[in-house]
Amino acid sequence: MTKGEATQIKVHYKGKDEDFIIFIDDIETYKKWKNDKSIPMAHFISAFKIFVTHKQGAQGQMDGASKSTLENEFGVSNEDEVIKKILESGSVQETEFPERQGPKNDAQQGSIITR
Repeated sequence: MTKGEATQIKVHYKGKDEDFIIFIDDIETYKKWKNDKSIPMAHFISAFKIFVTHKQGAQGQMDGASKSTLENEFGVSNEDEVIKKILESGSVQETEFPERQGPKNDAQQGSIITR
């Protein structure tokens, strides 16, 4: 992978009051998990953290979801249960970030200083 080049994978769940996001690292393992729940979620989830975007879809500013927000939307505040619901019902969104262009290190351009 070239410097600056990356892929971001997230699962977006549109709730009645908020939009929820979970980041995942391994989409293939996630797809297998959807059919085989014996696969540990730790094998594909980036972090066990739920984000809300304040009704701005999958692209809005992301903040950590509070227990009360989870309780209002899902009827439970247990994050593991909520993550499971989001992964089962949400939609996958992949974003590709291109390679950086231009100089990689401006400080080392071969400048010669004479005194």
